[in-house]
Amino acid sequence: MSTRGDLIRILSDIEEKINELKMDGYRPDVILFGKEAYNFFSSIVKVETGEEGPFTEVSNLRVEILSELGKDAVIIDSKLLGLSPGAAKRIRIIKE
Repeated sequence: MSTRGDLIRILSDIEEKINELKMDGYRPDVILFGKEAYNFFSSIVKVETGEEGPFTEVSNLRVEILSELGKDAVIIDSKLLGLSPGAAKRIRIIKE
């Protein structure tokens, strides 16, 4: 897939999970990226937009890196995570 196709897919997946959380009554405020996922996302954003990182916000959500997530990212409502099992949605950033 092209870098533009990857960028569109990732941003669409992020927006979809944000909307799912909102429809379930949550307020997503953070995206946790795995280290590999963040590096991949950063590189395609740089290619497509020419913007240099580090990227601290995506889709109006704060970006944090959690290396244990590897190739995935998790959109969370940080205030309810741990209190409610549905307060997080995981997505695959790097598809094999």
